[in-house]
Amino acid sequence: MNVEELLQSKQVEYIPKGKDYVVSCLSPEHDDTNPSMRVDQITGIFHCFSCGYKGNLFVHFGERASFLHLRRELLKKKIREKRAESVGLPFPQSALPYVGNWRNIKPETYRKFEVFQDHDAFVGRIVFPVRDISGKIVAFNARHMTGGTPKYLISPPGARMPLYPAKVEPIQGSVILVEGIYDMVNLHDKGLTNAVCCFGTRNINEDKLSILRLQGVERAVIFFDGDEAGQSAAVNVKDMCERIDLLTVNVNIPDTDPGGLTEGQVDKLKKKLYA
Repeated sequence: MNVEELLQSKQVEYIPKGKDYVVSCLSPEHDDTNPSMRVDQITGIFHCFSCGYKGNLFVHFGERASFLHLRRELLKKKIREKRAESVGLPFPQSALPYVGNWRNIKPETYRKFEVFQDHDAFVGRIVFPVRDISGKIVAFNARHMTGGTPKYLISPPGARMPLYPAKVEPIQGSVILVEGIYDMVNLHDKGLTNAVCCFGTRNINEDKLSILRLQGVERAVIFFDGDEAGQSAAVNVKDMCERIDLLTVNVNIPDTDPGGLTEGQVDKLKKKLYA
């Protein structure tokens, strides 16, 4: 069932306008004689610009399952289009693979993520090719190794970063969401190979989380920095997960972050989560 079919089944009068339908406000407390609510024709998200009432049409009418099915189908379509639309960025053929153990990360872990070093604009940096769900490179994330600025260089500038790695390896149906790339790499290096980097808490949205659901993920372990900002962001991400029926667990280790955990600490966390 799509948005238009739902409106028709509930006998809601509507007027198509751009990408929306205009309807009378659905709030029982608003006598809307001059239709002032807009409903997105694809997602069913609505907002009354008179009283401020907002929500989702499918949830409002108790059709949440239809909404989630529709959303997943739209995401599948988006992924198919992404696979067809471009070839992505080329992998530098002359790049030298990084073979060291900087930050006590094993060389084989760096090989797993195709990391290279000191190439053209990335002198003094180790570079992660970031692939999207289609397998195409959408950006390079380059970390300076000796304190140069900026610490991280994203190329091309303004690239839209996916969750990384985009193709996940769930453990018992779950992934671990972390903020930074070295948070993710450190956990992978020490055995938690279901860690996923968000590239900052502001880079997360429901569509990106829904791609995890398409890969069979049922639970997200939110493991952000233990400071106030990290934990505040964890609450926001928990709300996003709940809206797409993704279970959550929050991990908070005060005064530390996932990138600083030792092998023993990661092993202890793994046993706690997946015993």
